[in-house]
Amino acid sequence: MENTLDENNQQNLTNGNGHHTTTNYKMPERIAILYTDAKPEYFPTEALYLTEKDAEKEAGIIAGYVEKLNIECRTFAGDEKLLDNLKEFNPDMVINLVYSVRGSDYSAGTVPAILDYLDIPYTGADFFGYTFNTDKFLVKEVLQRAGVPVPNYQLFTSPNEPLRNIRFPLIVKLNETHCGVEINKDSICEDEKHLRERIKYLLNVYKQPVIVEEYIAGREVTAILLEGMNKKVYFGEKVFVNPDDKYNIVTFDEQWLSSSEYTYRYERYEDTVLREYVKRAFDATRMYDYAKFDIRIDASGRYYFIDANCNPAFGPKIMQVAISSILGIYGISFTEILRRLIINTLYAEHNGNGNGNGVSYTNQDSESDQNIENNDQVVQEEVNKEENKDATVATVQKDQQKPE
Repeated sequence: MENTLDENNQQNLTNGNGHHTTTNYKMPERIAILYTDAKPEYFPTEALYLTEKDAEKEAGIIAGYVEKLNIECRTFAGDEKLLDNLKEFNPDMVINLVYSVRGSDYSAGTVPAILDYLDIPYTGADFFGYTFNTDKFLVKEVLQRAGVPVPNYQLFTSPNEPLRNIRFPLIVKLNETHCGVEINKDSICEDEKHLRERIKYLLNVYKQPVIVEEYIAGREVTAILLEGMNKKVYFGEKVFVNPDDKYNIVTFDEQWLSSSEYTYRYERYEDTVLREYVKRAFDATRMYDYAKFDIRIDASGRYYFIDANCNPAFGPKIMQVAISSILGIYGISFTEILRRLIINTLYAEHNGNGNGNGVSYTNQDSESDQNIENNDQVVQEEVNKEENKDATVATVQKDQQKPE
């Protein structure tokens, strides 16, 4: 499918036969891209700074793609000048790529709050959704109550807390920090001594709670949910180039200090039941527009959601981000991703941070998307079967742990 803009910046879609479809929306005239104001002194460690240091450069790359859609685009840092800059530029919408404010992930929730105050539509989660999704423990609690399977987990605010309902091997993560910070081979603990040493180190350095969960051996799949007036899920299975005999994880160094293509590659993966779980997780955690989920699948075929990201890393494939790498497998370009995101932000009735004008939109999807849509008619009974299977396994495991 080809997308063109007419003289009024109206979006036209052309299907494979060259026939034009009808759309009743107008592309914006001005878009602002907001990025993290990253200064070394804002972050407690160099690793955290490393994940944000190229924010301005990356925003500029994305701005180039926006301008190719005949849309005026400017980039602004998420700093003390943001309010004045937005009032002066007066954008029709904002692409929000601010992931921290003065080094705090939680504080990044103030940016959508400012945009709500100014009544400017924006991409991604709102204030509540962003702040909530920063806390991995709360996300797991909500996912579990929504019927989305997660590994057994426990939150630690002290290295001396007793272990409850978790079994080794365990993996230790920062509760309020994403981007794989402090994920390395030392993150996996096979005994209690190692576990408590690791928890103590993270608590002392990062001054935030630590979440510990059971390590799930098996395949790992990344799911991207992209809204474009409807929810579509795309899967990429991580195929490790040099698989570890025992523990396959992507370390921080592999993710940020070397090219990820030397660690793993994505291969297309399809699972209609898992697709329904992803949609459920997206709704339960108050995400909008786009999101990323990491799922482990054990040897018995059971799913475990091990990570959830609202507003995940965004950009073209050259930036080595999951959204473009995985959708590229389906033949979807970054320009198409960007177009869908703009349309959804401005026109989706269900999008709480859009303008909610309810403008109708008719889209002829690509052949790949039509195939996905055809496979996406999964009855709820299939999901229920998986939940019943998990419940049965959990009961058996619990019985096995009872003292004789």
